[in-house]
Amino acid sequence: MKKIFNLILLLLLVATVRAQVKATDEPFLTKSLSAESIREIFSRTSGGSISVSGVNAGEARIEVFVYPSGNRTTLTKEEIQKKLDEDYELTVSVENAKLTAVAKQKSSSISWKRALAISFKIFVPKNVSTDLSTSGGGITLTNLSGTHNFSTSGGGLTIDMLTGKIRGRTSGGGITVKNTGDDIDLATSGGGIEADNCTGKISLSTSGGRIELSSLQGTIDARTSGGPVRANKISGELAVRTSGGSVVLRDLACSVNAHTSGGNMEVAIRELGKFITVSNSGGNIDLEVPRDKGLDLKLRAERIKVEGMNNFTGEQDEHKISGKMNGGGIPVDASTSGSISLALR
Repeated sequence: MKKIFNLILLLLLVATVRAQVKATDEPFLTKSLSAESIREIFSRTSGGSISVSGVNAGEARIEVFVYPSGNRTTLTKEEIQKKLDEDYELTVSVENAKLTAVAKQKSSSISWKRALAISFKIFVPKNVSTDLSTSGGGITLTNLSGTHNFSTSGGGLTIDMLTGKIRGRTSGGGITVKNTGDDIDLATSGGGIEADNCTGKISLSTSGGRIELSSLQGTIDARTSGGPVRANKISGELAVRTSGGSVVLRDLACSVNAHTSGGNMEVAIRELGKFITVSNSGGNIDLEVPRDKGLDLKLRAERIKVEGMNNFTGEQDEHKISGKMNGGGIPVDASTSGSISLALR
């Protein structure tokens, strides 16, 4: 009899755990948007993440996820609903082609032990504009076209397949952007940045991590005060700056303006743009440029080593080179307190 009782108790416990997992791992609320014409999205939450994805009109919907953010890892759906009713204002509505998804605490005095993390996953046709903000999680945007403004102080930014005017900020995580174009302005004070296969006007800034760039085309400005910069396969115009790391730029077909005050630099240019400016106040510079082009050389360093320089007129010694190669043309300006190694290939 005792064995039967224990078995029943175990089955009840398993059923309870499953009910709790279901209440948190599946959407707390799902609302179809397939009958709506949505051109704008306004979303705010203080305890969770926000994602917006472009889909076919028939798949349009919003999913609301609710998690306990205190010590408890699970809550039943009834417990979640009770806490929502007592402590939160949850709004999901569509009016005048604008989707509003907002989760707001009724009182600022709610302790973190009682707080909920409320996240939104939004699926809409791709031609929409977004205005998103959260202080407790990441923001993800995928397959959208429009004007996008978004910010978080508690997570990262993930952007994929966007076009339009894109402005994002985070003070608590990294940034990943790929397959995106037109006008990109992204900044973080708490993590690294990765950008791949993007085009247009691109501005990237971090005060707390590395920057990785690959297969970019356009006008690119990337800055960090706390890590290295790596770039590969860039065309157009590239400006990079770091005060706390090395700079490695390879397979470039662009104008270049690069600076570091905290590490060595490697710059390899496959195809010249309008200018090359490289400066370093804390390390060495390895510079590689095409040898068959007209250059106006201006190099200054503690020591300069040149490989393959022909047809040069001007001044040259161990610390300075100033003059023209192949009759002059593209300005090449490099300076450092260390050494410069110039290879012409």
